[in-house]
Amino acid sequence: LGAKVILTPAAERANGMVRKAEELAAANGWFLTRQFTNEANPDIHSKTTAQEILRDFDKLDFWVTGFGTGGTLKGVGRVLRKERPNTKIVVCEPEGAPMLTSGEAQARRDHGEAAGSHAAWKPHPFQGWSPDFIPKITSDAVEQKLIDKVVTIAPPEAMKMSMELAQKEGIFVGITAGGTFAGALKVAAEAPQGSTILAM
Repeated sequence: LGAKVILTPAAERANGMVRKAEELAAANGWFLTRQFTNEANPDIHSKTTAQEILRDFDKLDFWVTGFGTGGTLKGVGRVLRKERPNTKIVVCEPEGAPMLTSGEAQARRDHGEAAGSHAAWKPHPFQGWSPDFIPKITSDAVEQKLIDKVVTIAPPEAMKMSMELAQKEGIFVGITAGGTFAGALKVAAEAPQGSTILAM
């Protein structure tokens, strides 16, 4: 599509990507989406994703998700809290990077961006989950008590579920979706019989 791909040093992790985007936006007068702090991110999920879930499920006992920017988590989570208060919200994160599980706060810069890597973060293969910091939008979801439970997922579990979804269901997804499905299976193992579980 004609885009120029700019790689940032691996050692700088996702924080380096954010700082490079800020630098380029400032130097060129470009619009910076700030997807980790911009309220438009969860807002669109409240207006669209959450509404689709409400329409499709008369009864929803558990909603299982991961977090990347936190937009889906916060946007859907706050609607479910209001409209379906009995729905339990379960968040998955990598076993090797248990930032939410740790309970440790994320250091932040003035506008909410992370000041550096979170102490509990370690490299992991979940491309769509858990950058090396807890995004401001995800922290908001924690502070607003939108999360009922956090489940950690080991990479081999996620990879196995990703392959099984392809082999048994014809659903081709990556490791992150496999991880979410693995989390949903953990929830299902303990849930009352007849529970409705949405893995997203």
